[in-house]
Amino acid sequence: MTKENQKVRRMVLCALFAALTAVCSQIAVPMPGGVPINLALFSVYMAGTLLGPVWGTASQLVYVLLAAVGVPVLAEFSGGPAVLFGKTGGYVLGYLLAALIVGGLSQKWERNVPQLAIAMLLGCAGCYVLGTIWFMVITGASLANAMVWCVLPFLPGDAVKIVLAVILTRQLDRRLPKMM
Repeated sequence: MTKENQKVRRMVLCALFAALTAVCSQIAVPMPGGVPINLALFSVYMAGTLLGPVWGTASQLVYVLLAAVGVPVLAEFSGGPAVLFGKTGGYVLGYLLAALIVGGLSQKWERNVPQLAIAMLLGCAGCYVLGTIWFMVITGASLANAMVWCVLPFLPGDAVKIVLAVILTRQLDRRLPKMM
């Protein structure tokens, strides 16, 4: 593959994972605290493991930039600076950190089930830390309230997303050539 073709391939994969994150964001369940449960982190995990830290993060940056200019890619078909810099914006920006962590660790470590799961768990934790601090600053909520509204209800779903992303990553590793 020529350098030109490789560059185009990377850009296309970034766009595809940005689009996948947009689609996964729409599969959402509203929650009382205002932070919806959605499948976006599943897409972020896949971007990190399949594209690596640089291009996986780049795909999420494309997603964030689309949201910032008002394209309705966020949960409930929302977008724009007001939403991105609102109480859930830290979690959206946390996708960048999660993709970077998952991509970096899955590239550095062996791509077996336990290590992929740990990489994704750490990526999820990074997203939670950034998003929860952001939520607390924007809303004035205490750490205890932020945990109740923004973390605890999401843990079971995130465990399922991690299990599915690990299984899919392992299957794709066996069937596809290295993506990047």
